[in-house]
Amino acid sequence: MYVNRGTCVKKSSTRTFRHTAVLGVGGNVGDVRRRFDHLWVYLSKLSHMVPKKRGVIVKNPPFGYTQQEDFYNTVFEISTSLQPRKLLRLIWRVEHRFGRVRSFPNAPRTLDLDILFFDTKAIKYPELIIPHPSWKQRVSVKIPLYSMNRAFRRQYENLNF
Repeated sequence: MYVNRGTCVKKSSTRTFRHTAVLGVGGNVGDVRRRFDHLWVYLSKLSHMVPKKRGVIVKNPPFGYTQQEDFYNTVFEISTSLQPRKLLRLIWRVEHRFGRVRSFPNAPRTLDLDILFFDTKAIKYPELIIPHPSWKQRVSVKIPLYSMNRAFRRQYENLNF
């Protein structure tokens, strides 16, 4: 496992939104780390959200379909005006824009975005469960999430969903 030695990046903005979400960000096709930087810039240009913080990048082996390259993963904290289902539809469009093709479950991918948390709400729809059901079991989520700051860690670790 590899964790980059960078620090969290904070972005100040005059735009404020009423919701806070945490996105899991991953990929294993092409120059993924560079794509993460491009994604950050792209999200900052959207009218419905602003990226606020990002965690460290972790490199880890794939699961499910294991005959593929290792994944790079991180998390982005965003502020948004969108409700969860609309945010989900938006991130599907963003994945597509960044070359994501859904060929089979756990397939290699240029970009994978998941909504891990949305405010401190528990949400269950057929297409969306928040918090993400397996976030506590994934080092690829916990290390970047906890790298953002300790208060953030306590906020999510102590939620009873």
